[in-house]
Amino acid sequence: MATYNYKALDCITSCDIEALGIPSKLAEQLHEKLAEIVNTHGAATPATWQNITTHILSPDLPFSFHQLLYYGCYKDFGPDPPAWIPDPEAAKVTNVGKLLQTRGEEFLGSGYKDPISSFSNFQEFSVSNPEVYWKTVLNEMSTSFSVPPQCILRENPNGENHLSNPGGQWLPGAFVNPAKNCLSVNSKRSLDDIVIRWRDEGDSGLPVKSMTLKELRAEVWLVAYALNALGLDKGSAIAIDMPMNVNSVVIYLAIVLAGYIVVSIADSFASLEISTRLRISKAKAIFTQDLIIRGDKSIPLYSRVIDAQAPLAIVIPAKGSSFSMKLRDGDISWFDFLERVRKENEFAAVEQPVEAFTNILFSSGTTGEPKAIPWTNATPFKAAADAWCHMDIRKADIVAWPTNLGWMMGPWLVYASLLNGASIALYNGSPLGSGFAKFVQDAKVTMLGVVPSIVRTWKSTNCIDGYDWSSIRCFGSTGEASNVDEYLWLMGRALYKPVIEYCGGTEIGGGFITGSLLQAQSLAAFSTPAMGCKLFILGNDGCPIPQNVPGMGELALSPLIFGASSTLLNANHYDVYFSGMPSRNGQILRRHGDVFERTSGGYYRAHGRADDTMNLGGIKVSSVEIERICNAVDSNVLETAAIGVPPPDGGPEQLTIVVVFKDSNYTPPDLNQLRMSFNSAVQKKLNPLFKVSHVVPLPSLPRTATNKVMRRVLRKQLAQLDQNSKL
Repeated sequence: MATYNYKALDCITSCDIEALGIPSKLAEQLHEKLAEIVNTHGAATPATWQNITTHILSPDLPFSFHQLLYYGCYKDFGPDPPAWIPDPEAAKVTNVGKLLQTRGEEFLGSGYKDPISSFSNFQEFSVSNPEVYWKTVLNEMSTSFSVPPQCILRENPNGENHLSNPGGQWLPGAFVNPAKNCLSVNSKRSLDDIVIRWRDEGDSGLPVKSMTLKELRAEVWLVAYALNALGLDKGSAIAIDMPMNVNSVVIYLAIVLAGYIVVSIADSFASLEISTRLRISKAKAIFTQDLIIRGDKSIPLYSRVIDAQAPLAIVIPAKGSSFSMKLRDGDISWFDFLERVRKENEFAAVEQPVEAFTNILFSSGTTGEPKAIPWTNATPFKAAADAWCHMDIRKADIVAWPTNLGWMMGPWLVYASLLNGASIALYNGSPLGSGFAKFVQDAKVTMLGVVPSIVRTWKSTNCIDGYDWSSIRCFGSTGEASNVDEYLWLMGRALYKPVIEYCGGTEIGGGFITGSLLQAQSLAAFSTPAMGCKLFILGNDGCPIPQNVPGMGELALSPLIFGASSTLLNANHYDVYFSGMPSRNGQILRRHGDVFERTSGGYYRAHGRADDTMNLGGIKVSSVEIERICNAVDSNVLETAAIGVPPPDGGPEQLTIVVVFKDSNYTPPDLNQLRMSFNSAVQKKLNPLFKVSHVVPLPSLPRTATNKVMRRVLRKQLAQLDQNSKL
């Protein structure tokens, strides 16, 4: 958004305001208020904008008016204008604020001032004093171990060479069950507290449904007993491939409670993708639905599971109690599965060593086969700790984040809510329409998580217009790069509550860079490394640039991250994350693969992937996977390169297919038709959510001396073309 097109605030007239479609009398009143604020705070200060959001702007005023004031205020501000500023009194009652009020001097000594001024110092303390920080936060979350850890971190377990285990050993000796912690009664909650709120699509006229902790415990215990009745070995992998609804959350918790391992499979996957994940994880059973119902559409799911040659399936009807198809021999209906047991008493949680696996999730690598990433019993507490500190999730909060258990944000939502005494809010339907917007209003959601593509749809369709989102305390955003203008619009829907950007990875179990309610937040930017994380930006020579110096490059992490992965099921963990990385202070740095910029204002901005993995709509995918499909679409195609290109004005990467034809003189009759053919094949064979935005023919692909395609070079060239509006 070009701010030079906007007038400075002290140059705006009531006629300018009226020109935006605002009635004359109201335009005069708004102009009077604006003049008062400018007179008191100046025409271009953060305090000016803060007062404008409090006293002038509301969701029912045209967004063009919001833009007029935001871009006018920050016209000449420079980088990272703050869209939200913390209030000192409100900061004191956040989770971190309360902790620092009581123990700030103990942690930080005489340098401690107040929660806002000392937040960055506290983040650094969390890195340099993991023993104190993590003991404190686990205690704040009322974490219960059946056997407590001998210490928080052992950097060189059993005298091992640091290179063999760069991440150290966390909570050595501890035995714990994360699901048991989700279901326990403690200072944060009682049995009568509501822990899940939900609504099915099409039920907007009905009250929001709810489940208490007492009811959730009974349901989870019943499923756990029924799981044991299947006779599987303890530690067996059990897949879930279904929408994120009350049933799938109950199943997830029951699998973990009973000492099995969840295999996370997204409900959008084609049968080949399901089959790959079942094979890698060696899953012994799978929970699924017969259909996914979205509006008036019924999308087959069980048939995809059968085509994937899945093991024993427990099948849940999407509607009512009957199925639309006959079950495969040996498969069990949900009702028959539960009928096998009738236990009312508490299920004894299976307590396991902290390093035992609890969940297998998948993230695309550059080889085409997805990386199988195990979460240990420690990882859920990393997810919950991020939520406790950065999104300030606590008792009485209601947390919604449209996602699926197949992606890390699904399990994250379960643990971030329940381990912090909050309630999960689930909408069983598409989040893209007014039904979801009304659910957020009716459920009184206090923390709403989004991905930028959802926000873009809301803004373009205006489907949330008229709904009251004033209960929201903050937004969370993850999955892909966000756009300043779209997120200004989003903040305005909830009376300018902050957006906490959140970037991490499945292998991290949460975030490594994010925001905080104790820091000013700038749109589409990150204000802080996550608690316990230290970041490095690698310069062109592959070495970290000095801390706090502006620059851009591939991001690397300190290896000591609580809850992060230390093994992969189908690849060498060290080779993937550490091999070839530089060292700092005797520690080899951990590879992540995203390009980040550290700005002169101290914020961070994301610039996409450094390797050949793309991020499409929040889903990481290998270029190789897409290219294999596109190469077979048209007999004239010699080879393709799949590239994620960020749009010039920011936002999520767009999938561009670069095509080399067999005959260099061949001119395709219709590039758009070829694009549609690629689109259809990718959606059918890989993921229906992916979309090919552009097709670019080239005589050849740039390659290294060892014949590897240099996709990074193509990405740079295409981004430059896009910038010049030639694409």
